[in-house]
Amino acid sequence: MGKLFLIDAIGPFFKGYQKRRINWSKIPFGHLQTVGEAADRQWQSIEEESSRFAKRVTALGYNAVTLDDLAHLSSHPGFEWSVRERNRQLAERMARVIAVHRNEDLQVYVTSDVLTTSVAIEEQFGDSREALEDWYGEVIVRFFKDFPDVSGLILRIGESDGLDVSDVIRSRLHIRTAGEARALLLKLLPLFEHLGKKLILRTWTVGAHPIGDLIWHRDRVAQMTRALRSSALILSFKHGDSDFFRYLPLSEVLAQTDLPKIIEFQGRREYEGAGEYPSFIGWDCERFARELVGDENLVGFSMWCQTGGWHGFRRRPFVHPQSNDEGIWIELNCVAAIAVFRDEVSASEAITRYLGERRALPALSLLEGADRVIHQLLYIPGFAEQQLYFRRVRVPPLFHVYWDCLFCTASVRKLVRCFVSDHEAARQQAVEVLPLFVEMKENARLAELPVEDVVFMEDTFRLVALAREYYFSPWNQETVAAIKRAKKNYKARWPRSERSRYRVKTDFEPFRLKRRNIELASRFLLRDQRRYRIRDHLVILGGVSLVYRLFGKRGERALPKFVRKSAMGIESVMR
Repeated sequence: MGKLFLIDAIGPFFKGYQKRRINWSKIPFGHLQTVGEAADRQWQSIEEESSRFAKRVTALGYNAVTLDDLAHLSSHPGFEWSVRERNRQLAERMARVIAVHRNEDLQVYVTSDVLTTSVAIEEQFGDSREALEDWYGEVIVRFFKDFPDVSGLILRIGESDGLDVSDVIRSRLHIRTAGEARALLLKLLPLFEHLGKKLILRTWTVGAHPIGDLIWHRDRVAQMTRALRSSALILSFKHGDSDFFRYLPLSEVLAQTDLPKIIEFQGRREYEGAGEYPSFIGWDCERFARELVGDENLVGFSMWCQTGGWHGFRRRPFVHPQSNDEGIWIELNCVAAIAVFRDEVSASEAITRYLGERRALPALSLLEGADRVIHQLLYIPGFAEQQLYFRRVRVPPLFHVYWDCLFCTASVRKLVRCFVSDHEAARQQAVEVLPLFVEMKENARLAELPVEDVVFMEDTFRLVALAREYYFSPWNQETVAAIKRAKKNYKARWPRSERSRYRVKTDFEPFRLKRRNIELASRFLLRDQRRYRIRDHLVILGGVSLVYRLFGKRGERALPKFVRKSAMGIESVMR
């Protein structure tokens, strides 16, 4: 098998999707029409944009795309008639999109959550693991009969549909242990081998159930893959122990498995503006490539250029004419990654080839400036550099700015002051990078890149800097008043009717929990190493789950609504 360079191709399916806050985890199937002239127009647009996307990513060197998803394209008779009929219509339309990509010699992989069911399936099989997995195998075999040109499936076992998903068919967490995952693989892999298809198993997990640490726990991966040898199997790892954040070292698990594997990157940085401003990963790709030199089991990488996050940012790369810069910051990430991992050239050389020498010099200076601003201002280095784990999850190095929300609240202020000891250094790190925006805007102009995006980044990051001042300075009314004025001006300058922007959440009422209590709780609950402590085994893994089930719902009301309603919710992490 040659190297696999995957990129997700779901951008065209979001055109015209007007929901204010979008779940970007997969194609919004409810938005897709299936019959009538409106459906014909929608799918014609999807095919046209997919053709443009396919041509452009093929020219860069990508050789495979990912599309969603197995459940919505299934013709299995176990589904309700209404589900089967809509799936049939979706499958007919999707077959033409798949043909668009195959015409550019791109392999097509389709995603699948394990396990996606409907009311009829639940009523038929209940909680019978064996029956459900047998049914799932039938779904897979039937799917490849319907779509022989699809090269394989990408299975997600550690995350399911978000709380906001109201589809008739929706996924749930089916796999709870490494043993269950191994048993499922032993059942499915012979099917894939017989069909000549690939099974790409994503190791991404959100902490739910004992398998929730699969993303970073080498013993868990070893338990799951013990004595597994199959020509059909490829493991897929995010590059760090958590989601797509900065400050994370390369996952140690990558080097500790001898099975074929790919590494995942995110070009559309869901926690760093999602393409609204420059957030370059080329130099990170270089670093990871150096660390992976000589790993013969690395068979490629996967680039998520559209997938990920719950936010209102709407940038879509590679689907517009070449002259359109809407997705340029995402595209530069995709350009750098493929050049580093396929062509073995530097990220700077990749940008020079893509933009031309005249534009590349100021563009690279701009990207360097943006990289520094993101590291020092969007992230708080004193917190981001800490390695913290809670139960089965690596605590994200960024939490005061999350997706499209900036939190200027008393609760966040108290939390970050507990975790960051040098408050003055935290303030100065923000102050010293703000002047970089002057040169960044000029470099954007010289490079013929969207200056307005850098202006938007500057306005947003000046708000972040005010939040940093509020977090780490002695409390004063002047800073609070400045944040309120800046928030009002920001909303006026960047109205939602014209452009997606950050939501600034302010709450300056005193936070009831005392700092000493927070520090005591964090010392007990959090650890600074991957290895579980005795207290984790005895109390935290099981005891915290029990306490949450008894009292957690009341505590959830204190959390921001988007935390409670987005993704899988807090409850999933506590399983």
